Amino acid sequence: MCDLWQNTLSETVPLGAIPEQIDYALDRLPSASHIKLYNSGSFFDPNAIPVDDYKAIAERVRSFENVIVECHPALVGSDCLEFSDMLRGQGARMEVAMGLETVHPEILPKLNKRMTLELFAGSAETLRSHDIDLRAFILVKPPFMDEAEAGYWARQSIDYAFTCGASVAALIPTRAGNGGMEVLEVRGEFSPPKLSTLEAVAAYGIKKKNGRVFVDIWDALEWVECPHCLNARVSRLQDMNLRQVILPPIQCVHCCGADA
Repeated sequence: MCDLWQNTLSETVPLGAIPEQIDYALDRLPSASHIKLYNSGSFFDPNAIPVDDYKAIAERVRSFENVIVECHPALVGSDCLEFSDMLRGQGARMEVAMGLETVHPEILPKLNKRMTLELFAGSAETLRSHDIDLRAFILVKPPFMDEAEAGYWARQSIDYAFTCGASVAALIPTRAGNGGMEVLEVRGEFSPPKLSTLEAVAAYGIKKKNGRVFVDIWDALEWVECPHCLNARVSRLQDMNLRQVILPPIQCVHCCGADA
């Protein structure tokens, strides 16, 4: 459902490698107040990020107001709290991004995430009780779901994420690319969501005003439902991401345009 697996390793990186990568990036990136430390896995998996590197990492990101890391709900524990304290001591605040995926009771187990809604809620409560922000990843139209259901279950997932205390809901259009998704596509058990579904779900989440709602549009120009209005519709979503307001739908004489 994503291509981050292409960047994972089968062994733990050497001590000091992660801080060195951060140094490399910071030397080349413009200044900012927020930084994401995404590692194609779980930051608090000691087999991915050595615990002994936490202090060096915290020192390198001390100039940022907000440090965002990703983590499986099952790994939100003492290491997470320790790293948050390190960042807080440097004047930075941590946000943990966890994959909620979907609240559909039958489809979530099929995704093989080894996670339940109860586990997500429990980890969210741990973060909340330690004043750590939560960002929830939500799949729009995961496999085994048709287009008619996709909007409903994405909206239900947004509501659940904010009920659990999330301050951000990141909407991820489910993609092919890992081989397994292509097999499901051939079987008729998966197809990417329509742009109109993403637009409607984003508008729903923003209108609720329970937290920020972002649509992942990194490969949006490949969606191509209507080449005549695609660029305008993607730009509209980008502006909605930035401004957190619902903008007027794009009117297109070649198709129905945005439904949101």
